[in-house]
Amino acid sequence: MSSRAKIAVGGVAVGLLLIPFIGFWMSLLVVLGVPAVAYLMLDPSQRRRLKRITRKEIGR
Repeated sequence: MSSRAKIAVGGVAVGLLLIPFIGFWMSLLVVLGVPAVAYLMLDPSQRRRLKRITRKEIGR
């Protein structure tokens, strides 16, 4: 299993665990918001490099 798949499975698991505690919409916000915030924290040069490489190369 690739590291990208492990991260995706972990994100789904965290989302499912949070549903009983904070509700569906808040857990969905966490699952979608954390990667968005992480992307926005990158420098502009890092964002350009991330856009330039293909999806297969991200998991290496």
